[in-house]
Amino acid sequence: MKLDDIDRRILRVLQRDGRIQNTELAKKVGLSPSPCLRRVRLLEEAGVISRYVAILDPAKIGKGQTFFTRIWLSAQDEDTVEHFAAEVNKLPQVVECYIMLGDCDAMVRVVAADIAEYRKFQSEHLSRIRGVQNVKTDVPSQIIKQSYALPL
Repeated sequence: MKLDDIDRRILRVLQRDGRIQNTELAKKVGLSPSPCLRRVRLLEEAGVISRYVAILDPAKIGKGQTFFTRIWLSAQDEDTVEHFAAEVNKLPQVVECYIMLGDCDAMVRVVAADIAEYRKFQSEHLSRIRGVQNVKTDVPSQIIKQSYALPL
């Protein structure tokens, strides 16, 4: 699907407020409500909008510390990577996981209440995944920017 300027305006507004009423969205993007709703539906059907979510404040739910964990696997064959991916997908503490092309094999972002909770998670879960050879963790000291909006 090729996006035009109106689609991009719609997406910018929805990225800021996914619960905006269609009439308000239509006003903000310069359309009447019916064509605006039609465009949103087309964006959803095309998979441009994959889902709507609520973004929670991690500190208010007791998961205020983020850890970036680099993982080295014992091998990079398909079975090892697929097993690792399947196991990581079972861990709710892992909120992001990427297979990397650089120094490490995988990068995960983990949320926990504090370092003690993270250390327990790492030793009881992450390090025990078959094929995990080495784990190194970086702890951010300050969040400068965190955005869920993609540039359009």
